[in-house]
Amino acid sequence: MEIDLDTGRLYVFIGGFFLFAVIESLFPKRSWDGMRIKRFSFHIAVASFNTILIRVFAYVPMLLWLVYVEEEGWGISRWLGLVGWTEIIVSIIVLDMFDYFWHRANHRIGFLWRFHKAHHADTYMDVSTALRFHPGELLISFIVKASWVAIWGPTVIAWFLFEALVSLSAQFHHSNIDFSNKTEKVLSPLIVTPRYHAAHHAIDREYGNANFSTIFSIWDRVFFSYSKPALGGMTTAGKDSLGLPEGRSQAFSITAWLIEPFTKRNLNLDN
Repeated sequence: MEIDLDTGRLYVFIGGFFLFAVIESLFPKRSWDGMRIKRFSFHIAVASFNTILIRVFAYVPMLLWLVYVEEEGWGISRWLGLVGWTEIIVSIIVLDMFDYFWHRANHRIGFLWRFHKAHHADTYMDVSTALRFHPGELLISFIVKASWVAIWGPTVIAWFLFEALVSLSAQFHHSNIDFSNKTEKVLSPLIVTPRYHAAHHAIDREYGNANFSTIFSIWDRVFFSYSKPALGGMTTAGKDSLGLPEGRSQAFSITAWLIEPFTKRNLNLDN
């Protein structure tokens, strides 16, 4: 069953990536800066490296941990007696809340920000940005997520569905697309939209130090970290409005990406 779930998550990942890549090709919000092939090549290389690393060091231990916690009946969801689709839906909501706090911590705690800023160092934003994470952040994240499993006790099925939704949501809200103001007004109070998340990647930290939600946008409003994106979203090509102020010329250097956590640039969490 675990193999089938894993394969299904892979299909969601690949299908989502191609879907949003096609949509943003046909209806881009921001004009392309002429580096799209370079961007995709770089981020796919990053994702391939990370996938191999995670498969070797984290995937199997996490799967074994999920099965063990479920068999032992650990976690709040087990104690509440949640089963079936009720457990799956509630688990996805609760895990998304955990993910909100984890994302927020990556912006508030200096050590974690050192790794997370490799993601924000992208000077543009499209579906490939969803692949741009430092391997150190992913490995730390797996340790943290293991605690979520112990605390909440999701079933293996609920966990894989949550992970698939996180992947799909990240591809969606990083993509270079936008909705009309009317549609945005309906969607953004419910889910994280591309406009909503583009504000989070803004150089202007009035927006960048806010909007930490991943799937459901409600968490930012509940926990007072919501900042309303500018009307119409980020309308420039991205070179002046998205990313971090320092090291912009090295955004697509493999060496710079790997050593980003050990550099002193962009360490001020208030700027």
